[in-house]
Amino acid sequence: MKKAEYNSLRGFTLIELLVASSLGLIVILTMTTLFKMGMDATFTVTQRAEVQQNMRAAIELMSQDLGHAGAGLPNGGLQLATAGLSNYACNQAGTCYLVAHAYPNNVATGVANYMYGVLPGFGNGVQSGATIPNASTARNDSITTIYVDYNFSLKNFTFTQLSGTQVRATLKASPVAGLPTNILAPGGLNVGDLLLLYVSTPGGPTGNGTTPGQTAAVVAEITGISGTGPWTLTFNAGDALNMNQTSGANNLTSAFSATGTMDVYRLNVVSYFLQVPAAGGTVQTPRLMRQVNGLTAVPVADNIINLQFSYDVIDGLTSYLSSNLPNPIGSGQSPALIQKVNIWIMGESLTSGGKRSQSMYLITSVAARNMSFCNSYSASTNACANQ
Repeated sequence: MKKAEYNSLRGFTLIELLVASSLGLIVILTMTTLFKMGMDATFTVTQRAEVQQNMRAAIELMSQDLGHAGAGLPNGGLQLATAGLSNYACNQAGTCYLVAHAYPNNVATGVANYMYGVLPGFGNGVQSGATIPNASTARNDSITTIYVDYNFSLKNFTFTQLSGTQVRATLKASPVAGLPTNILAPGGLNVGDLLLLYVSTPGGPTGNGTTPGQTAAVVAEITGISGTGPWTLTFNAGDALNMNQTSGANNLTSAFSATGTMDVYRLNVVSYFLQVPAAGGTVQTPRLMRQVNGLTAVPVADNIINLQFSYDVIDGLTSYLSSNLPNPIGSGQSPALIQKVNIWIMGESLTSGGKRSQSMYLITSVAARNMSFCNSYSASTNACANQ
């Protein structure tokens, strides 16, 4: 009989296949896990970078405005018209973004409607008083800073009074090179802008003017601009910010009843606050808003969920520095004596749920270098009382 022949080549046993498959799966799972960890790390870094970018942009813009607070205003602030309360953080459509939007009392005299270089907005930091879900237990503040806008100088124009509440702006015969020659140029005057008016009068200084030959300063809101040069500026009563009052002290009518030429400067009244927008019935992530004079507010940074301020203030009675006051006016301190503004801002990533959410905060301080000077080294205990 013929002997059977056997193939000497052997295949893999079932156990060997199972072991090899298991090792392969382990390698694949390990690589997948490492890849996922790398992707998660990249996502986290990206989210953090975006949050930091938003907060730094917000801090930089606020610091620029706060650094100019009080520039060009009379020493210690400015008494507005006393017949009624004027508004800030309101636009031409009648929308007032903050729950409390009236100018405060003069801390020293108690007279209402006083304009300081900085207006603290303790607990008044979200438009219409809305609640921010991820910061519902945190206090949100607003802040308003006021200063003369020297970036758009009006020195090349002569301002003369017309009948009623109108002013004519005429380009001077020899304008200064480099300064605006058109009040309607980009960045120029708009309806809703505020102007600081000084009316020169013969016979020396009157009222509480800070310059010889000038009356007390009056603030007016532009309600109309016409012409292509010369230009006619109109200041009708009933304006959105209620600046153009016709009765009471420091009213607009008294300024227009004076004779002589007029020195005019544009004021920037800049408010920062948070808004919770809604689109399609869905509440969107909060954002930081910036609003100027009587114009419409614009967003400057997204995903900002908390904004708080505190202030270093020279005490008007003791002349000593009080640090980190969150509510100076409520503590009986004058905003005119604010020396430094401390900013605390918190941002949140676009992904707001679970472990992928990223939240962080930044803190900085801005010196209010243009605010009223108070000699804290004076021997008098009330060296700052009249500021």
